[in-house]
Amino acid sequence: SEKMANFWMHNGFLQVEGKKMSKSEGNFITINELLETEKFGGRKWPGEVLRLAMLMTHYREPIDFSVRKLEEALAVLDRWERQAGDAKVDKPDIESLMLLSDDLSTPQTIMRVHELMGNPETVPTGLAVLSVLGVNAVRTQAQGDTAVAEAVDARLEALNAKDFAKADEIRAELLEQGIQLMDYKDPDTGDRKTKWEIKR
Repeated sequence: SEKMANFWMHNGFLQVEGKKMSKSEGNFITINELLETEKFGGRKWPGEVLRLAMLMTHYREPIDFSVRKLEEALAVLDRWERQAGDAKVDKPDIESLMLLSDDLSTPQTIMRVHELMGNPETVPTGLAVLSVLGVNAVRTQAQGDTAVAEAVDARLEALNAKDFAKADEIRAELLEQGIQLMDYKDPDTGDRKTKWEIKR
C-alpha cells in the first residue's frame, strides 16, 4: 500500500488594524463583508485586492487587515494594470517558482513580480507569476462601455418599475462579465443612480 504523507501548515493570526480579530474586540469582519459592504474603510474591496493583501504577508506571520494595507494592495494592482497594457500572459520564470517552492514565500515572489512588471520585455512573465498566485492584473471589458451603460440603464428602469427580478437578473449577468455595480443617490435630486467598475 502507498504511504500517505501528512502536510501541516501553521499560519499566523488574522489581525484587523493591528489587533487580533475577535468578536470581543468588536473587530470581527468576514471576507463577504469586505466584498459586499462598505463596513471597512467606507468602501467595497475587490477580491483581487484582498487576495494580494494576504499574499503580501508570509503565511506564518500575522496577516493584518488594515485600510492602509488594502489601499497599498489596490495601488499596486493599479500600477501593474498600467504596466500590463495589452500584454499576453506568458510562462512563469524559474526564479519565481523557486521562491514559491521555498516555504511558499509569497512576499518574495511579489517582489520578483515588481521586477518583472517594471520591464516591458518581462511583463508577460510577471503576469504569468500573478496567474500562479491567483491574481489578475489585467482588466477586460467584455462588452465595452456602451453595452454596459445600456444594461445599467435597463436595470435602473426595472428598479423604478419595481421589477426586482429583472433588475437582479441584469446585475447577475453583468457580474458574470466582471462588472460590479454600485447604487447611490444623487445628492442633488435624490434619484437612484448606478456607477460601475470592472471587478478585480
